[in-house]
Amino acid sequence: MSSSLSQLSILVVEPSTMQANMVRRMLEKLGATRIVQCSGGADALDQIAALPLPVVISSLYLPDMSGTDLVAAMRRRTTTEATPFILISSETRPHVLDPVRQSGACSIVAKPFDEQQLARAVFAAADYLNPPADLDTADFERLRVLLVDDSGMSRRHLKRLLGELGVGRITEAENGFEAIHRLEETMVDLVITDYNMPEMDGRQLTEYIRTQSWQNEVPVLMVTSEQNQGRLAAVEKAGVSLVCDKPFDATTVRLLICEAMSR
Repeated sequence: MSSSLSQLSILVVEPSTMQANMVRRMLEKLGATRIVQCSGGADALDQIAALPLPVVISSLYLPDMSGTDLVAAMRRRTTTEATPFILISSETRPHVLDPVRQSGACSIVAKPFDEQQLARAVFAAADYLNPPADLDTADFERLRVLLVDDSGMSRRHLKRLLGELGVGRITEAENGFEAIHRLEETMVDLVITDYNMPEMDGRQLTEYIRTQSWQNEVPVLMVTSEQNQGRLAAVEKAGVSLVCDKPFDATTVRLLICEAMSR
């Protein structure tokens, strides 16, 4: 696994020299050799586009912007919109972390963390940039997927992962209400939906599919940043096939899609 990290350029965005050096030492032990450090978001944005196979590891609180602002700026630029982003933070408040989850971040590493936790996040980013060469896409090429999420960034992130699997027949909807109309006119093999959406949320959409849609047996995979266990229990009761947390890694999504389809 260390050989895969040696091919990556890892940009550590951290105003604390001590914290940045600690992350650097961990990365070097994991086999990373191309490590660049900077302290602010503006400097990071200038450097990312020039780095080959970049991965960004950032703190939440930077001197000129937040880590949330940084990843949002990355997603707005075509040259950096697919760059893996890993947040390192002691922040736990959902309303602060949710924009990062919705941005298509690869991982959120909670402080304090150890080398193993950082390794999981970085190798997930490596897998995102370099999908397995021996991946059998034959079964995925036939899939017709309805992707439902009010976050354009999240949809683009998922579309890229689906594209790596060979899925090219993707229909998009920005909320559950729009998804219902798509389901009325288009047959699909899998629905991938967020939970929190305007007009109609993921639970309501799942309930509609199971009780009113002519496609009532289609597998429903919910990919969500929702943390409320009561709401998630209601989603499972509504008939969702599987639930995956945001942020997620590419390997997890591949496995969950396979499991959802097998059901």
